Amino acid sequence: MRLRSAFAAALGAALLLVALPASASAAEGQFRYDYVTVEGYAATGFLNSPPSGECVNLPGVGPENPESGHSPKNRTDAWAEVFADADCEGASFPLRPHTGGASERLKVRSVVFH
Repeated sequence: MRLRSAFAAALGAALLLVALPASASAAEGQFRYDYVTVEGYAATGFLNSPPSGECVNLPGVGPENPESGHSPKNRTDAWAEVFADADCEGASFPLRPHTGGASERLKVRSVVFH
């Protein structure tokens, strides 16, 4: 009887582990970019330890702002792929982990980390 209870408990624990969602991984570090606000002020946006594998639309350069962000700096431990348009659409450009910064000519509105 004890063996059966122990087996049932172990099986229940294993099923619980399988049913739990996997924790989301994140790129460690900071991703930074510059932009001009709708009011015309220079600003710097950043993402701290952004999620991996999902598209992130960059704050401050959404549909309300006709100006894209620029000069992205990938100071995370993951590759970043920046996109010219929101929702990871349009032209893309990869940025190595721990890079200083890309040209001001590189326009960005969204990013995904790999």
